[in-house]
Amino acid sequence: MVRAEGIWMFDEHGKAYIDASSGPIACNIGHANERVAHAMFKQAMMLDYAYPRVARNATNAALTERLCRLAGKPFERVGLSSGGSEAMDLALKFLRQYVVAKGSPSKRILMSNMPSYHGASIGTLAISGDESLVPFLSGFAVSGTKVPAPMTYRAKPGLTREEISEQCVAALEDAIVRLGPENVLAYVVEPVGGVATGCLVPPPIYFQRIRELCDRYDVFLVFDEILCGAGRTGKFLASHNLSGCTPDVVVMAKGISAGYSPLGAVLLPAAPVDELASLTGFNFSHTYGANPISCAAALAVLDEYENHNLIANAVQTGQNLERILRKLMDTSPIVGDVRGMGLLYAVELVSDKESKVRFPFEFNVTEVARTEALKEGLIVYSRRTSGGRYGDWFIVAPPLTVTAADCEQIGQRLERTILAVYQRFQAGVDANVPPQKTSA
Repeated sequence: MVRAEGIWMFDEHGKAYIDASSGPIACNIGHANERVAHAMFKQAMMLDYAYPRVARNATNAALTERLCRLAGKPFERVGLSSGGSEAMDLALKFLRQYVVAKGSPSKRILMSNMPSYHGASIGTLAISGDESLVPFLSGFAVSGTKVPAPMTYRAKPGLTREEISEQCVAALEDAIVRLGPENVLAYVVEPVGGVATGCLVPPPIYFQRIRELCDRYDVFLVFDEILCGAGRTGKFLASHNLSGCTPDVVVMAKGISAGYSPLGAVLLPAAPVDELASLTGFNFSHTYGANPISCAAALAVLDEYENHNLIANAVQTGQNLERILRKLMDTSPIVGDVRGMGLLYAVELVSDKESKVRFPFEFNVTEVARTEALKEGLIVYSRRTSGGRYGDWFIVAPPLTVTAADCEQIGQRLERTILAVYQRFQAGVDANVPPQKTSA
C-alpha cells in the first residue's frame, strides 16, 4: 500500500481497496484526515515528547479529562500506554500492585474465556484463550485459567442464549471456588468479541451474573474494550450498552487514536488509584506512555467523533451493513452465521449450513476468504484461532465514516468473494494456502 484516503487504500499498482476492516479494527475515522494530521504536526512543533515520570503535559491532561467525561462514572482516572497489549499489561500490573499493597499477595490468578484474545505480549497471550498457543506457551509463560465463553451458534438444540450463559457463569463460579477466591485476582472478558469469538455478543444476563460473581468473591472484573470500544458498537464504551454491569477496569486502544498514532488507555475509578498512590505509588512506566503527539492525535480523533456524529453513524449505518450481511447469509451456501453490533460484524463460514460443519483444517478458509477479498478490492480481517475448533469467520468493520452506499459496495464485493471461496472449496482442497498453525 502506498496511499490511503477515507475508507480507501491504494497499492503500488494503483489498485483501490475498500478498507472494510479499518485495519485491525483501528482506523475508525478513515484515512488521511487532515485535521488529525495537523494536530499532530502542531503538537510536535510545540512539545514533541515529555516523559510522564518526570513531567506532565497539557495534552496528556486534556486527553485523560476527555476520556473520563466520555466514559462517565465511575471512571475518573486514566493511565495511558502505547497500545492495547501494553494497556492490558498496565491494567493487570496495577491490580496486582494494588492487592499486594493492601496485604493480599496470594491474589495472583488471572481468569478469562476460551476462546478469547487480549493482546500479543507474552503476558496477554498467556491470558488469551487460543488452544493453538498451548505448545508455544507451555513452560514459557504462566497461562491464565480459562472458562467457557458463551458461544451459541453450535449450542445443543433447545438451549436458549440465556441458558448457555448461565452454564458459563456456573463454570466460572466453580473455577473461582476451586482455585480459592483468595487466590483469584481478576476475570478479563470482552463485552463484544473480536476475532477469537467472531464478534460474540452475549446476552445481558451474562454480564449481570458475572458482575454478581465478581462482587461475591472479591474478584476484579476487567472489560477488554481494545477492539469494541471507542464508538464501534454505537456507544463510546461497549459497556454503555449494558445495564446492571459496570466493570472495575476498562482497557481501550485502537479506535481512540484511530491508527494515527499508537495509544492505549486504562480507565479506573478514583478510589483504588488514589489509595495506591498513598501506599506505594504505581511503580511501572513505559517510554512512550502519555506521548504528547499520540495524545494530540487522540484529542483530534475524539473531535471527529463528536463533530461528525460518528458514534451515532455506527448505529444507523451499522443497521444497513447488518441487513446486507444477513442477505448474504440467506443466499450463500457457506455463510452460516452473521453476528455483531454497530459497525462490528463477523461472517462465519461453514462447509454445510444445515449441520454447521466447519471447513477441513487443510482448507484454511479464513485465509482463502482474505485473499479472495483482496482480489475484489476489499480488505477484511481474518485469522484462524484455536485451529478453527470454534469456527471460522472474518470480520467486517469499516470506518465509522462509512455510508449506506459504501456498505452496498462492500456487500457486492463480499458476494463475489464468498462465491470464489465456495468455488475453490468445491474444486478440492487448495494446496496453495498453507494451514495456519498459530494465531500469534
